Amino acid sequence: MKKVFAINGGQIFGHSAGKFNKTLLELDKEFFADENGFELQTTDINEPYVLSEEVEKYVWADVIIYHFPVWWFGMPNGLKKYIDEVFTAGHRKGMYYSDGRKAENPEVGYGTGGRLSGKYYMGTTTWNAPESAFLLPGEFFDQTSVDDGVLFGFHKMNAFLSLERINGVHFHDLEKNVTQERIDAYTKKYQKHLKNIFLPQSLITTTR
Repeated sequence: MKKVFAINGGQIFGHSAGKFNKTLLELDKEFFADENGFELQTTDINEPYVLSEEVEKYVWADVIIYHFPVWWFGMPNGLKKYIDEVFTAGHRKGMYYSDGRKAENPEVGYGTGGRLSGKYYMGTTTWNAPESAFLLPGEFFDQTSVDDGVLFGFHKMNAFLSLERINGVHFHDLEKNVTQERIDAYTKKYQKHLKNIFLPQSLITTTR
């Protein structure tokens, strides 16, 4: 798992500067360094990108890492636009061939046309919502986890490419109740997560 492609989806918009997502990308650059035996390519959705080059990054990578805030219970519009454009450009260019169905039996096989099998993805998300909103009875998310609820479509999007999921990290309460102590703790949490998942490089925990 030496080739890593990390995407900063922390969009600059309105009152949001995407600072912590940018911090996560900088931590990737430190961790996935040449001297640690990795190759790293990155994309920041706030900067111009070339679709054919982004497709090549997906095809090149062993692992794709997404960093993004959750806006209104989904991806920011800039990241969604990036995905729409890059995935469309990746059709029959190494990302996926079709939706997987065959003409002789179109009722089955949907979602099996991906071309990135043997590769992995990991997502981190940042939230204004506190973690307790997902855990406590009677709170807003009805005790449904981030991955089983809000990110269900995100995970299926990557499964459509035949990518396997590496367990990610979710960072809560980063707007209304943010403190420097919280940011420092989350930074250490992410660094520990990278070490646990990617070192030694042969050890990776995935979730289908």
